[in-house]
This record gives sequence, structure tokens and C-alpha cells, in this order.
Amino acid sequence: MVTNSPLRPREVPVRAHEVLVIGGGIAGTSVAYHLAKNGKRDIAVLERNTLTSGTTWHAAGLIMQTRGTHALTEIAKYNAELYSTLEAETGQATGFKRNGTLGVARTRERLHETARSASVAKSFGLEAHMISPSEAKKLYPALNASIIEGAVFIPGDGQTNPVDTCMALAAGAKQNGVKILENCEVTDLWRVADGRYQVRTNEGVIESEVLVLACGLWTRDIAAKLGARIPLYAAEHFYVVTEAMNFAKPTLPVLRDTDGHVYLKEDTGKVLVGAFEPWGKALPMEKLPNKTAFIELPEDWDHFELPMTKAIEIVPDLGNAGIAKFFNGPESFTPDLLFMIGEVPGMKNLFVSAGYNSEGIEYGAGAGRALAEWITAGVPQMDISFVDLARFHPFHINKKYLHDRTSEVLGLHYKMHWPGHQPETSRGVRRSTLHDRWANLGASFGEGMGWERPMWFAGQGEPTENVYSYEEPNWYKYTSQECSAARNSAVLFDQSSFGKHLIQGRDSCRFLQWICAGNVDVPVGKLVYTHMLNSNGGIETDITVNRLTDTEFLIISSATVHPRDKAWIARHISDDWNVTLTDVTSAYAVLSLQGPKSREILSQVTDADLTNAAFPFATSQEIDIGYARVIANRLTYIGELGWELHIPTEMAQHVFDLLWQAGQAHELKAAGYHALEHLRSERAYREYQLDLTPVDTLLEAGLGFTVDWNKKCGFIGVDALVAQKNSMPLKKRLVSFRLHDPGPVLFHDELIRCDGQIVGYVSSGVRSFTIGTSIGMGYVNHPSGVTKELIENSRWHIEIAGSLYEADASLRAFFDPNGDRAKQ
Repeated sequence: MVTNSPLRPREVPVRAHEVLVIGGGIAGTSVAYHLAKNGKRDIAVLERNTLTSGTTWHAAGLIMQTRGTHALTEIAKYNAELYSTLEAETGQATGFKRNGTLGVARTRERLHETARSASVAKSFGLEAHMISPSEAKKLYPALNASIIEGAVFIPGDGQTNPVDTCMALAAGAKQNGVKILENCEVTDLWRVADGRYQVRTNEGVIESEVLVLACGLWTRDIAAKLGARIPLYAAEHFYVVTEAMNFAKPTLPVLRDTDGHVYLKEDTGKVLVGAFEPWGKALPMEKLPNKTAFIELPEDWDHFELPMTKAIEIVPDLGNAGIAKFFNGPESFTPDLLFMIGEVPGMKNLFVSAGYNSEGIEYGAGAGRALAEWITAGVPQMDISFVDLARFHPFHINKKYLHDRTSEVLGLHYKMHWPGHQPETSRGVRRSTLHDRWANLGASFGEGMGWERPMWFAGQGEPTENVYSYEEPNWYKYTSQECSAARNSAVLFDQSSFGKHLIQGRDSCRFLQWICAGNVDVPVGKLVYTHMLNSNGGIETDITVNRLTDTEFLIISSATVHPRDKAWIARHISDDWNVTLTDVTSAYAVLSLQGPKSREILSQVTDADLTNAAFPFATSQEIDIGYARVIANRLTYIGELGWELHIPTEMAQHVFDLLWQAGQAHELKAAGYHALEHLRSERAYREYQLDLTPVDTLLEAGLGFTVDWNKKCGFIGVDALVAQKNSMPLKKRLVSFRLHDPGPVLFHDELIRCDGQIVGYVSSGVRSFTIGTSIGMGYVNHPSGVTKELIENSRWHIEIAGSLYEADASLRAFFDPNGDRAKQ
């Protein structure tokens, strides 16, 4: 995330602070407020104009506590908690009111998705009521209830005045010692030799130990002065305000019509109609007015026609309303529609809070608190891995990529959040050298960290477009066939997207022993499944380590967390270590040959001895395949006999052709990432960011067997892990579930109930084509401990969109629990 950023000489500052925050909008004032609440006193906020200028001032001010996932809801729900108390604390009115949110659904599919979100709310004790169209009309008399299937009402939601709320955060910050400097423009910034940061302003040079960039749209450009890559791009965001309307009472709920791409809120007796239209208008920064504090862009009624038409459909009275104001203002967006907070990789004590995708008021409170805790404690205090700035790859900063993706991302706010959904724009960024071969075999491609990866394979001459569903997406027909081949014959996966890092140097073994929980000081050719932990014992990486020589190790990461893994490792390589870290991802293509017949197929193209005695499970050898020399790892992520073949990229097509030809006599089938997900779930193999996060420990995850408890050097997180081991029984554990009813489908975030009580949620789930019903994993929490007795003697249900389904629970996988098939 950092380009060349040379140190510059230190200049004599006019003032110095421990923490300097650049940006006086909701992001900057929130982090300053929470830093002060955490005991930091030497803090200054710099705002080039006046507080709230930029983008905060024109926000709609919607307050929603419930999101589609537990992780996002954990952050979002804090907004109402904080904003409801700010006025009493600071004396500054906020305009906050709990008039509730009414989310309507025009289709059965949307109603199902809405009901799933309502279930998530129950985990946090939030009221969320699924109601009928007639009940919705009672809450919103102007509603056209004839075009909806149902709705959700969340009474604890509401709205706030963005300007007043930001000013209240600033007031609270100042009351706790924070200095706020308005009309203080930053024109340059740099880092000096001792690690401090200096910024040049119109008031002189200001210095700080910690620098937080919370500059909204302008964060990307100002961070670039330090060599930091921040993938942000602007888009136009529209709303209109009507003249006074009779039904617009102060208690009127906020109306969200996501099928119509619009939201409506009462605004002093008028109605504000805002939109997240299906395709937005991306906006290059060069087209923004320069030196303008409160930017307003030209009206565009042609672009706003669709959402306004939909608004009139849902509230017909709007058809006769006069328009008092058409507003168009810029907002900043990220390529994945998730905001970013965290420390910039490679730049200690440089933090960012930006990219709120038009939801700064909703997420600003929780994100500000999370980032302040990180800065204060030195590590995050909650799971924010999914919004960690370190998740981005260098290509994400490409302006054409961002321009094309941003127009789609804006619309995703209100589009259906289908399982397995794939973006349509900015595709083809990274392609395996085998891409064309997979395409010829009927691959339907999806994207992972920019890589085009086969997700499923259609039959000959059949379409490869996705038809999404919460029940039976069109790829299930083909994925089930791929899963059957994996269990009965053999399949070939392209896993070239694996992140691959080479650790070298005379201290490489000692370094990895300290940073990994497992023992990596093993013979050359031994593969080690291990994890890197934080000081709380939480899981930061989920990796495989291959010892190549005494001083060389190849680390394999999942593609989607590859940049974050790299940042975590690099952060711990100080000048004291004789260690280098090199990203060699592009050097190797990876073909994963898996299934009961994989040994027969591989033996036809290599002279290596593939027997168990000569090539045991979890070992690596260099072998010849045709004319190529490859690294063959006997591993599996689906629970079958198999090898992951790391092939020099330029030799991959040759190796593929040989394997594919040899496999035809053994029913070898191409398989995609959907099959991989179904198969790994059957064996209860964990996936990072779903089943493993920085707030889960190896003991809770059922991975205690990977820990080397007797390392003389210890390892990061060992004290926390030992303390937990000594305080059994565990009060939180990852448990596997199997539904009795074969009809419903598990994906993630469905509630887990033990004897009627909510005790957790499904972290990942699939329909198992092998077992014949849906299975999943999820963390169960119980104050008396999650014991074998509790699991065997309790009645378990999984709640899907408000309906309960009985399930079996187990601490072991429901398929091949002893793992015998992989070692045959």
C-alpha cells in the first residue's frame, strides 16, 4: 500500500501534538472524540475550511442500526447509541430522533432478504418487526401498499441532522481537550527520520507522532504525498426536497424502497427523496470545483428520472409535489462498497478513516470508536478485518478501474445482495495463464482480488451467466456434478490466485517461529498449517508454510486476504531481523488435482513415487511433470486425496494439457470455486474472514491441534492462548450444524438457537450435495461453557429469515470426520 516515500528533513514546527487528525467532517470529529474518550489529550484536528464542509454537510442523516451481516451491524448499531446521548453530554443539539425505518419489499425475493436482516437484528437485541402491507400503510399513510409484498419496521432507527451531529462530536472532543483548527489548510506532508509526521499549513509546520487522514474525497490525493495508496473515487449523489406536504409529520418513519432505488425522509414538513440508482455517475476529482468548501454540482433530471418515478410509484402524492431543491453533491466510494479504516501498511502510525460510500453518518460513530481503540491500544479491539485498509491490492488505486467500478458500486447499495454475486465492471484485471483453457471448457468466471477465477462450469453450449437465488441458483446443477466428481473420481481446480510470499534470510526460521503459533522449524519439504495471532490470541492469518531450505520458506495465503497477510508479516519485520519478504504470487500458477483417482492421473505424467510411504500427506517435493519442474504439495482443502501443484507460470499450460489428457480416462472434471466452497464445508475446513477472524482464537475455532505449546521462543499471542487453555471449559466454540429439512439453504449469518435461545450465528454454510441437506458452521456462546454434553443434550435450531429449522450439532465434521480420505 506504499510506493516510494523518501524521508525528508525535519523542519522546526510551530506546534506539535501526539495525534493530528486532518479533516473536520464526521470521520475526523468522531475519531478525535473517541480518542479523547479513551484518554488521549494531546490531539488536534485540522480543517481547511469550516467543520462539516466537504461532504458531511449534505448527508441525508439516515440512522440504520441493522445491516445484512453481524459484523457490519456490530459497527452500525453504535450510531443510535451515541447520537441519542450526545446532546445531553455536550449541550449541542443533534436533531437525532428515533422515528424508525420502514423498509418495504416489492418482490418475494426482497422480502426474504429483508427477513434475513431482521433476524440479524435479534442477535443484538434490536427490535425488527416483519409486517404486512396493510400494517406498513398504517405506519406510512401515503404509502401505496398495493405494490409491496411486505415490510420490516425497526423502531429504534431514525434520522439526525448531519451538521449538528458533527458539531456535537466536535464539542465533545473540545470539552475533553482536543484542539480544533478551522481554516487551516494542509498543503504538504512528509515523514521524518524519527518516524514523526510533519504537515505544512497556512499557519506553519505542525508535527505529530500519529497522523490520521480523514479527508473524505480528498484522502486519496493527500495520502499520495506520503506514498500511500488509498483506493477512493468520487460519484455524484442526488436527492430532491419537496415543498411542504401534509403527510410529512415529524414522527413519519424513514421509508426505504430498495427495489425502487430510493429513500424518503421527513425534513421539516417536507420530504427528502434520495437515491442509490442502479448505475451511478462516477466523477473524476479533476472535475470538482477547486477551493470550494460546500460543493454543489449541476442538476441532472435525466439521471434522476428513474428513482423519482419509482418514488412516485411508492408514494403517489409525490406526483403532485412541488420541488423546493434539487441537490447533487459528491461522495467517495471504495471498490468493494466497504469503508476503510486502519494503519497504512508500511507506514507506522499513519491511519486512515475514509471511503464511507455515502454512509458516513451511519458508520462514522462506530468506525471512529473502532479506530480510536486501535490507535490507543496498538491493535484493534473488535473484528474490523473486513474494513481494514490493508485489504486492498496495489492495482486498486488505478483510476480507470475505480471510475468503471464506482458507477456500479453506488447502485449495489440498493440492489439485491445475492449469495455468490459477482461484479460486472472492472473485470479481467488479473487472469491466470490458463484462463482461455477454462473458458473453452465452459467456465463461468467470478472475481477474487481482481483474479478471474472459474466459479462453475456449464455444459457444452450452455450459457454461463449467473441466475441468482436464495434457494436454487442456476449453478447448483453444475456444482453438484463437480462435487460428485471430487468425491468419486477427480477434479482440477485453478488456484493460481493463491497469495505466495517468500520469506528468506538467516533469521527466517526464528522469525516465523515467533510470529506463527505452529512449529515451522521442520525438515525441508514438510508443510505446516499454521496461523499468526495478535496479542489477544485472535487469528490474523490462516496460512500454509512450506520449508524450501534451511533459510527459505514459501507462505501460501488465500487470494482475498493476500494483501492483508503481507501487511501483517511486513509490520513485524523490524531492522533487528535478517529477513526479507518477497511477493512471488505471479511466479507460480497453481493447479489443484483432487479426488480418489488423483494419484492414478498424476502418476501418468510424472515418474515421482506418489505412494503414501514415499509422498506422505502434508509434505512437499519438487517433481517433473512432462518437461516442467513443479513444487507438488500433498494437501487438500476438500478432504480428498490430492496435490496442489505450484508450476512456473510459463510452464502451466504445458502441465495443464498433460494432466487434462491423462485424466480423461479417469473421469477428470473441471471444478470451480463454488464446488470448492461446498466441499470444504462438508469437511468443516475453516475459511478466513468467515469462520476465522481476529476476535476468534485457535481454541475456540477447534484448531488447538495446530499450536506448538512448547516453543522455547514462545510466539505472539501465546500468553492469551495459554490463559484461555487454563480456564476451560470454553464459553465460545465453533460448532458444525446439519439441517433435518433438506429444503432450506444456509449461506451465512443465520441465527443459531440452543433450546430456544439465540447463542450465535452461522459463519458459513452451504447445501451439501454429498450429505443431501444444508450444513454450516458457527460460533456458539454459552456462559456455562460449550461442552460435548451441551451439544449432545440440547435441542438446536437454525433461524432462516424468521423461520426455525431443526438441526444436528457436532464438534466434528459430518463428512469423513477422521479425515481418512485425504490420507488414503
